[in-house]
Amino acid sequence: MKGTTALVTGGSRGIGRAVVERLLNDGYEVLNFSRTAPKQLLPGEIFESVDLGDAKRTREAIGDWAAKKQILSLVNNAAMIHVAKIQDVTTEQIEEMVALNMVAPLLLMQGVLPAMRANKYGRIVNLSSRAMLGKDGRTVYGGTKAGLVGMTRTWALETATQGITVNAIAPGPIATDLFLDSNPPDLPQTKKIMASVPVGRFGAPDEVAHAICMFLDPKAGYITGQLLYVCGGLSVGLTG
Repeated sequence: MKGTTALVTGGSRGIGRAVVERLLNDGYEVLNFSRTAPKQLLPGEIFESVDLGDAKRTREAIGDWAAKKQILSLVNNAAMIHVAKIQDVTTEQIEEMVALNMVAPLLLMQGVLPAMRANKYGRIVNLSSRAMLGKDGRTVYGGTKAGLVGMTRTWALETATQGITVNAIAPGPIATDLFLDSNPPDLPQTKKIMASVPVGRFGAPDEVAHAICMFLDPKAGYITGQLLYVCGGLSVGLTG
């Protein structure tokens, strides 16, 4: 709810930064859990340096802040990706991606759940990915993002009678700084990706933030356990 605290992970850049800015504009206080600080701390933003791949540190951080703030909105945005062909996937890559992409969201959910249950209100949004439908080199990344959707659906069922909703967003190609650094506009691979998007362009971080904040809205209490693609239509042919 507006005037309450929302926790956003990976809120220092890209989609996470757009979510932080949108929530601040909407009247929330925002707690940003990231490893690195944003370029500029905004009014109403609280930054905590947290390595979310470290389960012990994650438990400590959420335990500390849950004791000080009523965190009634949670956006699990932080993620890690290692691109590797089947034969090149390592157990280290698996452990790192599972820790950040699946374990951290669970630990944070556990940390905020008591306050949400006490208030009979809560909003959780998990960031999945269009890659969960299948993408070259994404054996583990796609697997963890698909797994997060499964977790979303289970959490939604377990909390449905408590005023808590849990939903997921699956972005397609979004023009974050990180994406554009890896996909310069003049490269053939970038042009190929753009050509595959039915709307003919890459998405903007604030467009994903808009979808996330729709699920976070107090009026969205009848929407839970859902997955929304924000992909310019790219997923349509893959799921139809």
